[in-house]
Amino acid sequence: MSARKYYGRLAAAFGGPRWGWLALATGIVLADQGAKAWITSWLPYGASAAAAPFVNLVHLLNEGAAFSLFADAGGEQRYFLTVVALVVSAGLVFLLLRGEDTGRTALGYSLILGGAMGNAVDRILRGAVVDYLDLYVGSLHWPAFNLADSAIVMGVLLILLGNSGATRSAR
Repeated sequence: MSARKYYGRLAAAFGGPRWGWLALATGIVLADQGAKAWITSWLPYGASAAAAPFVNLVHLLNEGAAFSLFADAGGEQRYFLTVVALVVSAGLVFLLLRGEDTGRTALGYSLILGGAMGNAVDRILRGAVVDYLDLYVGSLHWPAFNLADSAIVMGVLLILLGNSGATRSAR
């Protein structure tokens, strides 16, 4: 199955190209918030539990950006990060409703939108983002993260892949 056909079916499954991508973003927000609600009710703050080899579940609060970037900036960055997330989200909603982007690019926009809104909800309600995934090898740990962070990273990668393909085909 071609990528165009696959992404077309994915969009159709969510109600059409425009609203389907927004439904996917909403699903990411709901899944992210559900996971955060579960982890905060199940695991005490600061605790960790082994989930699988190389994976711990943790309960941490992150005042910074994805992967704890700027977490030591003093706390005021949460307002800036919240505003940035809301402005970026508004722009992504506009792009998705415009309906000109399809395939990897639209899927990437949806993932970034869902991730940005999932973390923005946390910043608004909790003042910080709940992180709950800890990947490690031996004593080396990647900074804790969550589903929203993963969606943002995957979305950026899809957009870069989509644009690199467009650049090659334009040559």
